[in-house]
Amino acid sequence: MRLLVLGAGFSGRAIAETFKAAGYAVAGTTRSQEKADALSARGIEAILYDGETISDALMAAMRQATHLVQSIAPGKSGDPLFRAGVPPITDLMPDLRWAGYLSTVGVYGDHMGAWVDEDAPVHPVSARSVERMEAEGKWLSFSQTSGVPVAVLRLAGIYGPGRNALRNVAEGTARRLVKKDQVFNRIRVEDIGAAALFLSEGGHGGVFNITDDEPGPPQDVVAEAARLMGADMPPEVPFETAELSPMARSFYGENKRVSNARIRSLGFDFRYPNYRMSLAQMWADDDWRG
Repeated sequence: MRLLVLGAGFSGRAIAETFKAAGYAVAGTTRSQEKADALSARGIEAILYDGETISDALMAAMRQATHLVQSIAPGKSGDPLFRAGVPPITDLMPDLRWAGYLSTVGVYGDHMGAWVDEDAPVHPVSARSVERMEAEGKWLSFSQTSGVPVAVLRLAGIYGPGRNALRNVAEGTARRLVKKDQVFNRIRVEDIGAAALFLSEGGHGGVFNITDDEPGPPQDVVAEAARLMGADMPPEVPFETAELSPMARSFYGENKRVSNARIRSLGFDFRYPNYRMSLAQMWADDDWRG
């Protein structure tokens, strides 16, 4: 069994390591030699790929792949594997048995704090979420025509060792940004890896929300991190007056509570179902720095 991860970044690398621990041979792509060296050090075959040109090395890895995870953002040109001039996936990967596509809960858009599941209407607000939704459609259509199960993993806000509120508090960059009634879901990166492995081993296709159990205000996460560390509580900053990048501000234009009931109904258990126990584990085990 051989997994290929297109885009072995924070989430893709966690997936690669989870499959590797389960006995899979794993290859992953990255854009820089430095990141390729880091993947190799973790026992992952590293392949340079800019999202455009399929090299001989990548072509060889595709031919051998039995499982695929696509983590590269589509951009304005669409998903790299569905662009003009790219051979059909069934030609590139003749032994493919299952594929996972990493999307975002951002495709739901704003539901004014209401609960949403995978059957809820999608109303993406940002351009990046529109692009993800279009790519989802390509992958699901491919699944229907090819018979290869494709799981679309709609991910909530990703955090984990090296990327979390504990580190932000320690580095003095944490803010308790407050917008009335705003909530977000989150997902620990290791649970993304575990969910992908679970779906692949069950041969599951379709759309799945990969998110924690407890949507909540972002300022509460920062407060919990500061409490665990015994650090000074970062001051509250009103959203209306906060200095934010256009991308960061756009996240606050979408307010919803995302249900993970579908993947749970298949028997999957999240190791980190809420941010409080997750932050407590990272702090107790001293692996929050990454």
